Amino acid sequence: MTKDKTGSEKALSKRGGAAPAEGAAMSSRSEIAAFLTAAKSVVPASAGGSGRLAFALDATMSRQPTWDSACKLQAEMFDAVGKTAALSVQLVYFRGLGECRASRWVNDTRQLADLMTRIDCRGGQTQIGRVLRHVADEAKDRPVSALVYIGDAMEEDIDKLAVVAGELALRKVPCFMFHEGNDPAAAIGFREIARVTGGAYVRFDQNAASELASLLRAVATYATGGRRALEQSGGSAARLLLEQLGPGKPGKGGGAGRS
Repeated sequence: MTKDKTGSEKALSKRGGAAPAEGAAMSSRSEIAAFLTAAKSVVPASAGGSGRLAFALDATMSRQPTWDSACKLQAEMFDAVGKTAALSVQLVYFRGLGECRASRWVNDTRQLADLMTRIDCRGGQTQIGRVLRHVADEAKDRPVSALVYIGDAMEEDIDKLAVVAGELALRKVPCFMFHEGNDPAAAIGFREIARVTGGAYVRFDQNAASELASLLRAVATYATGGRRALEQSGGSAARLLLEQLGPGKPGKGGGAGRS
């Protein structure tokens, strides 16, 4: 993983190889500069937060038809997560020919929502493996409570993804996979990643904004307080996640893949 010159935003390199060279055909210099400028203004999270939530987005061209409405929906998700105290969030996204980037960890999710609006879609294949690898590496330095992933497709080898998912499970990072659309390959892959990591899979469409916001609030509750807090929160969203998390275990996390 390499840092850009500002040190405020990270470009994620492919495992076993270097990050795409400067000037590679992925997005223009001005577009990347705009993202870096916005990332510089994001305030880093304080060390006292009780949970860390990685929030990853697929920004490839297949999501272009619904991207504007998706940005509004995802901004509402950030707002839902931001209302949960003591939670640090990191935005990760991929698009184009090998571009995969991450913001710093922050407490003010409104800044991440603003940062997200500066992203537009670029043609390219999915890079879910790089997202999973990045979060696994982040968890080596300091625990990550959960990963939320939003996408509509999966064009990678599920067996290879499952290996990294297994590492996330060992590091007690459940993946909550939010599936936009009806792609069957994505459904199979997302369900498997959720299963391996002890997370949950939910399919949604653009008409499910309120339901999805409730689910994100439930994930945020889980990220900060574990299974016990989720059980105590009540509501249909919490019940849906608890059904997939499986039987509880002693400890803060309590669900499958957590201790």
